[in-house]
Amino acid sequence: MLHKYKNTTTNYYICAVMEKLLSKINNPIDLRKLPKNQLPQLAKELRDFIIDIVSKKEGHLGASLGVVELTIALHYVFNTPEDILVWDVGHQAYGHKILTERRDNFHTNRELNGISGFPKRSESIYDSFGVGHSSTSISAALGMALASQLKGAMDKQHIAVIGDASIASGMAFEGLNHAGVTDANLLVILNDNAIGIDPSIGALKEYLTAVKAGKNPKQNNIIKSLNFDYSGPIDGHDLPKLILELERLKSVKGPKFLHVITTKGKGLQLAEEDQVKYHAPGKFDAETGKIHPKDESHLPPKFQDVFGHTLVELAKQNEKIIGITPAMPSGSSMKYMMEIFPQRAFDVGIAEQHAVTLAAGLATQGMIVFCNVYSTFLQRAYDQVIHDVALQNLPVIFCLDRAGLVGEDGATHHGVFDIAYLNCIPNMIIAAPKDEIELRNIMFTAAEGLHHPIAIRYPRGRGENTNWKQPFEKIEIGKIKELKKGTKVAILSTGTIGNNVTKALAQIENESLFSHYHLPFIKPLDIDYIKTIINTHNHIITIEDGAIIGGFGEQISKINASYNLKKTIINLGIPDSFIEHGTVFELQELCQIDTKSLTYLFKTFTHD
Repeated sequence: MLHKYKNTTTNYYICAVMEKLLSKINNPIDLRKLPKNQLPQLAKELRDFIIDIVSKKEGHLGASLGVVELTIALHYVFNTPEDILVWDVGHQAYGHKILTERRDNFHTNRELNGISGFPKRSESIYDSFGVGHSSTSISAALGMALASQLKGAMDKQHIAVIGDASIASGMAFEGLNHAGVTDANLLVILNDNAIGIDPSIGALKEYLTAVKAGKNPKQNNIIKSLNFDYSGPIDGHDLPKLILELERLKSVKGPKFLHVITTKGKGLQLAEEDQVKYHAPGKFDAETGKIHPKDESHLPPKFQDVFGHTLVELAKQNEKIIGITPAMPSGSSMKYMMEIFPQRAFDVGIAEQHAVTLAAGLATQGMIVFCNVYSTFLQRAYDQVIHDVALQNLPVIFCLDRAGLVGEDGATHHGVFDIAYLNCIPNMIIAAPKDEIELRNIMFTAAEGLHHPIAIRYPRGRGENTNWKQPFEKIEIGKIKELKKGTKVAILSTGTIGNNVTKALAQIENESLFSHYHLPFIKPLDIDYIKTIINTHNHIITIEDGAIIGGFGEQISKINASYNLKKTIINLGIPDSFIEHGTVFELQELCQIDTKSLTYLFKTFTHD
């Protein structure tokens, strides 16, 4: 950054030399040509480059800043991509992307048609495994290592980099447990910074803290007990030490484990001081780190905050109400209940399976449990939803945040499958409120006492109403709401995507031709009312912010076919493909469920 060095001719020269390092590194082959004494300067340039781009384009900042030295050391010591490097989750992989042939288009990170914010196999040969959800790296790298053994590639290296929050997940332990009884050439690197998105929790975190403080003797080592060659902990920002230890570990056979201590947000003071906020801070000043202020006082609230504040209201009224979140207290706004009722709100770590069955256990004892899980993460606990909750008909209240298209995080994070994967489960109620007020009322209705489990799905982002904190009203389960009465075309929508329908209809001249029905409940459906709607209209359109296959629209089509109603039905939603990253608006447009696309479609019916 030239403006930092304006004082002397000498400093201009130094700056020019420094900037030449990163600009000449197109791939790890170039990196390995550098003498070791230049690597600290490369680390500084790489860190500055990440800060500069992310400050303007947004993205995941803190995690990538924390592993700059580790990233350089790994690509310097190991012969990637022949040696296989697997990143867990991928929040921390920006430096990896920049050093592996994506420096010049890193500015497109998370943009539509740009590079992904996570490692992705189809994007680069250096991205050996696609990630986005946590705790997959050890199992994946072990599978690769066993395959190398079978192929006779005994000297091939396989490295999994996993964080202290992710390694506490059950799947990570399953991978460690298996790896420990193999002679696979696997190196697990624990990137220990005591934080995921929120601070790490649990007994393992306390154990790791004790290890870092030298309070646990080496013989009392969990990892060594699993037959790993354990080394560390070492300073993850000390490049010479990292390189020396990685060089040593290359010659160690079998499963080995390196414990590395890093600081999330390293190199940007404010990011080091507030690691939660700077996980993904939005736009900020690259020099100071100050986040650009936003005046959001006039805007409707985020759905997650409506959930969080409403849960506190309900918990004040009923001491049996419990809150559970798997490692997302800030993202889900469960933090509000955790602050006020710490004995009744639990962050269980990255452990969705445990979260669901814990909720089931609490429900057997008469507790009213709100289990708050991102839609895409509940996929990781599908058996528990069926076996431990629905099969026993336990009234657990699943609050599915980030349902629908989530935007820049892309295919790994879109919550577009929950309707399809929950719809087939007996006893399950599925609700999709249209706005914040309805979300509050469905939560209130669920807390008043249901005899079945319920999933309430709501999107990422803001709602429609600033005056949302209205008195609670009980909602009739399964009731359909007629928002607009017309004569020719019936539009059936569920959830917040119905607001796009309302806006589109407002732009139609022959608006009286259209009826609009909102279904707050996808299951159960009022079949008799739906039959009446179909019978009294010439055309039927269904719209949802979820997968068409197995979704809400298909249920309407099934009713049409089952009762031989013989109407043509158009189902709109997410097509049978994985939707990539971009803004929510861009992705809705791609799926033709944005306001403009709907307006165009509706206008075609006015010409018949």
